[in-house]
Amino acid sequence: MNPLNHVAIIMDGNGRWGLKYKKSRNAGHKAGLNTVEKIIKETIRNKIKFLTLFAFSTENWKRPKKEINYLFNLLENFLINRLEELDKKNIKLKILGVKNFSPKLNKLLNKSEKKTSKNTKLQINLALNYGSKFELINALKNLKKSKEKISEKNLVKYLQTKHIPDPDLLIRTGNTRRLSNFLLWQLAYSEIFFEKKLWPDFSEKDYNKILKKFKIIKRNFGNI
Repeated sequence: MNPLNHVAIIMDGNGRWGLKYKKSRNAGHKAGLNTVEKIIKETIRNKIKFLTLFAFSTENWKRPKKEINYLFNLLENFLINRLEELDKKNIKLKILGVKNFSPKLNKLLNKSEKKTSKNTKLQINLALNYGSKFELINALKNLKKSKEKISEKNLVKYLQTKHIPDPDLLIRTGNTRRLSNFLLWQLAYSEIFFEKKLWPDFSEKDYNKILKKFKIIKRNFGNI
């Protein structure tokens, strides 16, 4: 059985789900948040220590302003209403990406990270305004400034994920087969599962089915 410490998820298909059911793209984002809560519970139940969720990429700023505002309002409300609960459940929240949002949201994100910083049951890494290419360029710049030798070991020290193990498993929903500038360095040896279902339709059963498949898959890491 393969050990499973870190699951990363590209939560794709919210907007398409909203349109498919003759609602709005925003209705899809709201439904997607329900799926997030279910998957967090299942991750804890499976004793997985790290869960990284790709919530908003650097490319997502190209979307309509109304949709972006709705997404950030959803996140604000979630943090306001659920922060105490996350803390009581011993969940740590970490933000990956550049925090250049509204002063209110930036303050909430900083407060959430600080309040949950000592929690140990599950660490949720929320990738917000995150782009892997930007992260890698920044890491290389900082490594060069440090005058340290350019090596894998030294570069990792300047990534935003420096204190987090690389994902063992990546799941992408929404019937799309690409990485979309997400954790390009960290996913080098991850097992990747592409799921046809749109994120709001992705169930606990679907999640557990993938986890079971992962645990019995043969992982060679370059060996025979």
